[in-house]
Amino acid sequence: MAIKKSELYSSLWAGADSLRGGMDASEYKNYVLNLLFLKYISDKAKNNNFSEIEVPQGCFYEDILALEGDKEIGDKLNKIIAKIAERNDLKGVIDSVDFNDNAKLGEGKAMTDTLSNLVKIFADLSLGAHGALDDDLLGDAYEYLMRHFASESGKSKGQFYTPSEVSLLLSLLLGIDENTRQDKSIYDPACGSGSLLLKASSLAGKKGLTIYGQEKDISTTALCKMNMILHNSATADIAKGGSSTLSNPFFIKNGMLQTFDYVVANPPFSLKNWTDGLTIDPKSKQVINDHFNRFEDGTPPEKNGDFAFLLHIIKSLKDTGKGAVILPHGVLFRGNAEGVIRKNLLTKGYIKGVIGLAPNLFYGTSIPACVIVLDKENAHARKGVFVIDASKDFKKDGNKNRLREQDVQKMIDTFNAYKEIPYYSKMVSLEEISLNDYNLNIPRYIAAKQELEKDLFALINSPSYLPKNEIEAYDPYFQVFKELKNTLFKKSDKEGYYALKTECENIKDLITQSLEYQTFHASVLSAFDRLELFTTFNDLEPGFNPKTLIESVCSKVLKEFEKVGILDKYGVYQLFKDYYNEVLQDDWFLISFNGFISAKELRKLTPLKDKNKKANYLEEPDFVIQKTYYKSDLIPKNLIKQRFFEKETKELEALENALNEKEALLDEFIEERSNEEGLFDGLKINESVLKKRAKKRHRPRR
Repeated sequence: MAIKKSELYSSLWAGADSLRGGMDASEYKNYVLNLLFLKYISDKAKNNNFSEIEVPQGCFYEDILALEGDKEIGDKLNKIIAKIAERNDLKGVIDSVDFNDNAKLGEGKAMTDTLSNLVKIFADLSLGAHGALDDDLLGDAYEYLMRHFASESGKSKGQFYTPSEVSLLLSLLLGIDENTRQDKSIYDPACGSGSLLLKASSLAGKKGLTIYGQEKDISTTALCKMNMILHNSATADIAKGGSSTLSNPFFIKNGMLQTFDYVVANPPFSLKNWTDGLTIDPKSKQVINDHFNRFEDGTPPEKNGDFAFLLHIIKSLKDTGKGAVILPHGVLFRGNAEGVIRKNLLTKGYIKGVIGLAPNLFYGTSIPACVIVLDKENAHARKGVFVIDASKDFKKDGNKNRLREQDVQKMIDTFNAYKEIPYYSKMVSLEEISLNDYNLNIPRYIAAKQELEKDLFALINSPSYLPKNEIEAYDPYFQVFKELKNTLFKKSDKEGYYALKTECENIKDLITQSLEYQTFHASVLSAFDRLELFTTFNDLEPGFNPKTLIESVCSKVLKEFEKVGILDKYGVYQLFKDYYNEVLQDDWFLISFNGFISAKELRKLTPLKDKNKKANYLEEPDFVIQKTYYKSDLIPKNLIKQRFFEKETKELEALENALNEKEALLDEFIEERSNEEGLFDGLKINESVLKKRAKKRHRPRR
C-alpha cells in the first residue's frame, strides 16, 4: 500500500536526521540524496525495460538492503555505486560520496548500524510502478529533503537550494507554460542543485525544455546532475564543476557566449572574488581580458559581483530572450559604477520589471532580495518599468519566511496585466526614472501604507466617539452592504467622529440578519456551487494526477470568487491550497495509486532498530494487532472506532475516566500525608524495601 505523502516525507527526514550523528547537514545530505537516487534508478530499471540508467546485476536496491548488518557494508556500497557509475558515465557524480568514511560514519559496528538503518529509510518508497505519479512523489520527496537540508546547513552552505515558491515565481514571470516548445532553451549560470531549471522545465509540459547549467561547487554539480536524472531530465547539459561562470563560462559557440531563450538565476549575493581569473586595469578599473564583451555597459566594483552576473545573463540571452534574476536590493540604488550600468540597461530597455520580495526568504542570507525581470524582445520600444512591492507578502516558517501560493499568484496576475494597485504595484515611466537619476529603489515609486494613529480620546470614550478615518477604512464593506453604515453609526456631537447606534452585543445580529448580508451569503454559496466540487471529487479514478486536479480547482476558485464582493479571491485560493497541502493531497495520492482499496487495507509499519536492537517506529501506529503495528492511511482511526467499535470505545472511555479518578484520589491521598509525620515516615518504606520484601516472601521453601 502507498504511504501518505506528508507522513512519508516527515518520516524520511526524521529517519535521516536521527542517523546523521555529529555530521554537518551540508555533508550528510550527500549520503541521503545519493541513496534516494539509487532507490529511484533501481525501481525504474525493474519496472521499465527502457530506463535511461542501466543497473548491473547485484546493484539493485534490494541488494543494498541485503547488506544490513554486514561488517563491510560501507565498502560494498562503494563498489555497487562504482559499478553503476562506470556503466552509465556517472563517474564524479554518484561516486563522489564515500560510504566507508570512518571519520564521518563511525568505526566498526557504529558504521554498520548507521548505514544499515540509513538504507532502510527508503525501503517502503515505491518509485517505478506508477509512471508520472511516482515522478511527482519523488520530486516532492526530493524537494522536502532539500529544503530541510538547506535549512540545517548554516549561513553559507544552504545556497545550493532556491525555495520552490521562488522558483515557480521566476518561471511564471518568463511566461513558460504547457504550450512552450521543447526546443526552447533555458540556462542558469549559477545553477546550484538545479531547482530553478527543473521548475521552469516542469511547466513546459511532459517534454520540458532544453536545459543548460553551470555551477562552480563540484559536490553541488554532482547533486545537480543527479537531480536532473531524478526528474527525467537526464539529457540536461550541466557543465563540469570547478570553474566560475564569470571567469570561465562553459557554454561557448563560435568563440562567443552561447545564447538562450530563457535564463533564470539565483547567484551568490555580492560575491567578493568575482574577478578571480579576470584582469582589471588598475587605472580604468575595467576588465581587459573578457573575450565576450560582457562589460560594455560598465565594469562592476571589484568586491561586488551582483552586476557581473546580471551582465553575463544579458549577454547570454537571445535577441528575443527573457530572464528573471534574484539579486539583493542594492542593485536597485547603489551608485558609482553600478549606477552607470543600471542607467545603460534601463535606457536600452532590457529591464522589464522589478519585484521587491520579503526579507529572510532565502537560505544562506536574511537580507531582502528582488527579482529583476529582463526582456530583450521589443526592448527598444520599452517606455517604463513595472514595479511591484511584495515585501509584506509571506508567511512564517520556523526561522525563515516563505512565499504563499496566493502571493505568487497575485504577483503573476498583477505583472501580466500591468495592473496598478495602491501601495502594491505601479508602471513607472522611464522619464520618471530618469528624473530620479535612474534609481530604482522601490519606495521612491510605491509609498508604504501608513498605519492609522491611535486616537486616545476615542479609546477612552468609545463607542460614543469612533474616529471617522477608522470607520472609512471599512468603505469596501459599505459598498457591498450599502445600508450597514447608517444602521450601525450616526454622526457624533464632536466633529470627525461617529457614534454607535446600538449596543455592541447586537452588532453581529444586525449584520447577519440584514437582507444585504443574506444576499452576500447566497452569492458566496453560489460561487462554491459553481465549482462543482462534489462532482469532481466523486469521479476520482486511479491514475489521476492530484497536482493537475488541484490546479484546475484553484483556477476555478480565482474565476468564480472574482465576482464575489469583499472576499479576497487570493485569500480563498490560499484556503483551498492549504486544505489540499494539509489534508487532501494525502488522500488523493492514495486514491490515485490504489483507488478506494486504500480505505480497506491497513499498512504494516516497519521499525528501524537502534544500537541496542530496540525497535524504533518513525510513525505512531493506529492499531496494534498481535504486537504488530499498523497504520490506517485513508480512513481516520477515530472514524473506524466510531463506526465499528462504538460500544467498546464507550466502555474504554468509561474505564479510562474511572482510572483517572482513582489516580487523582491517590495523588490527593499522598499529598495530604507527605509531611514529616506522613503515613510511611517512621517505617522508612521505599521501592527498594518493597522489592526486597516481595522477593523474600516469594522465596521457595526448602
